[in-house]
Parts: sequence; structure tokens; C-alpha cells
Amino acid sequence: MPKLIKGEKIPDFTYETPFEKDQDFLKTVAKKKRTALVFLRYYGCTLCQLDIHDFKESYDQIEKAGGQLLIVLQSDPQYLAGELKDPTVLPFKIVCDPEKKLYQMFEIMPAKNKLGMIGIHSVGKIERAKKAGFVHGKYEGDELQLPAAFITDESGKLLYVNYAKSVDGVPTAEELVKEF
Repeated sequence: MPKLIKGEKIPDFTYETPFEKDQDFLKTVAKKKRTALVFLRYYGCTLCQLDIHDFKESYDQIEKAGGQLLIVLQSDPQYLAGELKDPTVLPFKIVCDPEKKLYQMFEIMPAKNKLGMIGIHSVGKIERAKKAGFVHGKYEGDELQLPAAFITDESGKLLYVNYAKSVDGVPTAEELVKEF
């Protein structure tokens, strides 16, 4: 399957969260006007923790725009359930993909090396994560994994496609809403 392109239909898949099994993606998409699907690395990643925190803090913007958010992590669902402890701690779903099947399906490639992960805003983002008190947790998945973000309408048609070129390429809730 080639990289996804705006205007195409996003592929359907079954997913698992830390608290739910056998969820159908397109059925989830059909529940809201817009769905943002954001691929990060894994829960222990300091920058991913910052991104998850930022999305949690600004989630009301997504809801007010008639949308929902799903974040894909390379984390094990049982491990993540232990970390999160409560399904209501986050206002959005975490899709667990420890085998990286979705990353492969969507052709979200890792960087070739650590230097290839760094973008113009990476150092600032790392500093912001440190100042916020985030510390690296358990290593899971591919350390060199790059992020990606997609937005679909309720039928699954892709309205926005972003294959990030660095770890600082994760769009904010505000940026996602502008694409709704």
C-alpha cells in the first residue's frame, strides 16, 4: 500500500486500547464529524508524554470543532493500562500497536539515524518536556520512529495527511482543528 494521500479513503483496521479490545476504526470515525489520528512513538518517550499532555490540555478545541482524537503508540496495552490506571484519565483513545502493524500499513517510516530525527524545533521541545518534569520511561518500539498525523471526515475520507520529517513535526490541537 502506498503512502496515504489526501482525498483517498483511509484503510479500516481493528484496534486495541489499554481498556478496550476489537474496536473498529471506521465505526469510531463515523461517530464524529472529524477524526484526527496521530502516530507517536511510545508512552515512555519524553516527547510523546509532552505531546499527550498538550493534547489532553487542549482537547476541548477538538471537541468544540466536532472532532475526536486517537493517538497511536507502539506501547503494549496491558503495560499502558497499568500506567494510566483509569480509562477516563485521558479524553481521547490511545491505540496500542506494539507490533507496529499500523505504522507499516500507513508506511510511517523511522528516521535513518538519530540525527535524522532532529528538526528545527526539536531542542526547544526537549527543553519544554524537561521543564514540565517529563522523564523517560520504559523503552518500547522503534527509537527512530517518526510521527505522522491524519484527519478524516465521518466517512473515512482523508482531509489532511502529514508524514513528519522530525520528532518536532507533531501538529498541535489548534493546527489540527484548522484542518477540520
